[in-house]
Amino acid sequence: MNAREQAHNEGPVSRADNPSGPQLAVPPVTPPPGPQPPAHGAAGRSHKHESARAQVAGAATYVDDIAEVRGTLHAAPILSTVAHGRLRGVDTRAALAMPGVREVILAGDVPGDPLLATFVHDEPVFASSTVEHIGQVIGLVIAGSVMQARRAARRVLLDIDELPAILQVRDALKAENYVLPPVFVKRGDAAQALKSAPHTLSGQLEVGGQEHFYLEGQVAYVLPQEQNQWLVYSSTQHPGEVQHWVSHALGISNHAVRVECRRMGGGFGGKETQAGHLAVWAAIAANKLKCPVKLRLDRDDDFMVTGKRHPFAYDYSVGFDNSGRLHGLKLVMLANCGFSADLSGPVADRAIFHTDNAYFLEDVEIASYRCKTNTQSHTAFRGFGGPQGVVLIESILGDIARHLGLDPLDVRKHNLYGIDDRNVTHYQMKVEDNILAPLLSKLEQTSQYRRRREAISAWNAGSPVIKRGIAITPVKFGISFTATLFNQAGALVHVYTDGSVQVNHGGTEMGQGLNTKVAQIVADELGVAFEDVLATASDTSKIPNASATAASAGTDLNARAAQYAARNVRDNLAQFVSGLDNCGAGAVSFAGGKISSPKGSRPFPEVVRLAYANRIQLWSDGFYRTPKIHYDKTTLTGRPFYYFAYGAACTEVAIDTLTGESRVLKVDILHDVGTSINPAIDIGQIEGGFVQGMGWLTTEQLVWNDKGYLSTHAPSTYKIPATGDIPEHFKVDFWPEPNREDNVFGSKAVGEPPFMLAISVLEALKEAVAAARPGEVRLDAPATAENVLRALKA
Repeated sequence: MNAREQAHNEGPVSRADNPSGPQLAVPPVTPPPGPQPPAHGAAGRSHKHESARAQVAGAATYVDDIAEVRGTLHAAPILSTVAHGRLRGVDTRAALAMPGVREVILAGDVPGDPLLATFVHDEPVFASSTVEHIGQVIGLVIAGSVMQARRAARRVLLDIDELPAILQVRDALKAENYVLPPVFVKRGDAAQALKSAPHTLSGQLEVGGQEHFYLEGQVAYVLPQEQNQWLVYSSTQHPGEVQHWVSHALGISNHAVRVECRRMGGGFGGKETQAGHLAVWAAIAANKLKCPVKLRLDRDDDFMVTGKRHPFAYDYSVGFDNSGRLHGLKLVMLANCGFSADLSGPVADRAIFHTDNAYFLEDVEIASYRCKTNTQSHTAFRGFGGPQGVVLIESILGDIARHLGLDPLDVRKHNLYGIDDRNVTHYQMKVEDNILAPLLSKLEQTSQYRRRREAISAWNAGSPVIKRGIAITPVKFGISFTATLFNQAGALVHVYTDGSVQVNHGGTEMGQGLNTKVAQIVADELGVAFEDVLATASDTSKIPNASATAASAGTDLNARAAQYAARNVRDNLAQFVSGLDNCGAGAVSFAGGKISSPKGSRPFPEVVRLAYANRIQLWSDGFYRTPKIHYDKTTLTGRPFYYFAYGAACTEVAIDTLTGESRVLKVDILHDVGTSINPAIDIGQIEGGFVQGMGWLTTEQLVWNDKGYLSTHAPSTYKIPATGDIPEHFKVDFWPEPNREDNVFGSKAVGEPPFMLAISVLEALKEAVAAARPGEVRLDAPATAENVLRALKA
């Protein structure tokens, strides 16, 4: 029995020296039985990650591990030192005189379009006449080694006339400085509902951004091929977009650029668009110098160059009755987008979509402003705007509960979506698979929330310095790309004559176990062992036009496409065996490494060899498009999501009212993954998502000074959660129900939804602040020690 199983069986661990005070005796909880995996199947079981052994041994290859071709040169970026200004000149003489330096690449060296091939087409490849944030890339120094290039890049002299910079989102709103036009969504009559509501509250909230902090930094390695073709190794979540961007910048056709990515050392959305920049920069240098070029950012430059999670600021007015049920809601959402649009449009749209979270908003009015500031261009991050929507409504409901003197869980329950009524979102999608009420009730019971809340109240009454808080918050998260066209995927399955199987699909592996799950699905479709299936590198020459691995849709799309490809091969083999055994193809089965008919069984490799000898096709493609979805982006209405993933977390915290320091003491999670393809991987995703969300809301603070310089640009000043921040009691259970939609294996997406479970941490901290200082609580995120002290003294 491993430690995780033991913890689940024995209940929470207790520590005598725990500063949270005496622990409640919580009896062991046996999770309800879930759907059982097939008796001999690969899916539904906790197979180890397909690269785990190689990663532990240091034998897993990342882009920077690829053996360098003779003649490879290295690039380092030249960065703007001014937040906003006119670029009058670039003096490269000192840099070019340094040892090993071969060339300096500037905007004039771009052979194709000087603007990147983004949707809005508003971002230059290299800054030329204007700089718009500190850290914007003006050009590259190319040298024989990494360190030669980096040292020389610092010797490039920039002549920049400073211009006024907008650094605060409210200043951008005042100046009407936007990267995209504002968006307005309304249902009902929020103004009238507010006017007639028994109670009203108004307030503000600010939630900071977040650095992706992937273990493997941004990197690209570009190699010239024959006849003006290019091979690009990129650490990217979107090889197809890298292919498009590179060809666009070089002024050549897409088919001349091949992009490959075997794996990433983390992505979290930070390698969806941002990886394309490095590939383009390296390709332009390689094109000019006619040799391979590698560009790998060090951690400081990575911080300074790349975008983050969008910081948001909010204004709200809410009406409600004596039970806390909402009666009108008016919201203003200010998204800090940085200097260009990037993915800010769909990020801000998804924040609107998830403003409801788990709650029915009958009369609501939302104004969303996509504000331009002179900072890094913010981009995709796990949850893609969803967390910025969910955190607001949860904050509002917590405020209502404290205003009325009610238990916040009761207020949340009063506002949940219903089953037969109150079940249509503010963007006109019906919530058909609603399990919110039973899921919340189950977690309330298994976490012993009511007993613990009483015990915490007693503790707080007798503890003048250390205050504790507890909160349960739910999550309802829509699964699909809101841009409908991206909800498609392709795959190839090859069966070789020894019976081994290779699968290739358009998704990318960033440690989340996508290739493992795909291999499990393919193994079951062909009835072979998991170990007989090999998933290979993402490659634009194999699967064209693949969508980004994002929106939690990687398994939904690619595993289903791979399943269809494997099914085509299986059908070919079944038809062949039916001819041998004079039976219907439907009577042929595949399981346990054998292919069986009413006349007997044969080993899978034996049938494959016979089929090959009879010229039967042993490979196939598969294609999948998500059904049912439709969405009008002009009105933000329709069914943008195939289904919802649900979950809830109960979190207990403690704060030191003298220092503002806080600690997460206990976490209980009940999460809906449908029928899990790989329980171990899914638990890891839930735990990792929660901890990353906890970091966003507690310790990960991005600070720009009054000149626009990012002061927190290294691990010394930017703090992600460490092992010491993880509570001893960290319990994860699955909701025992398959996906009600026809998704692969009955599973549900698990990458992004658990991130928002960590909002329970922020709400529990607010409860602890309220215990120390009754009244309205304004606690902005991240809830650092400084922000907790500000809330205590407000």
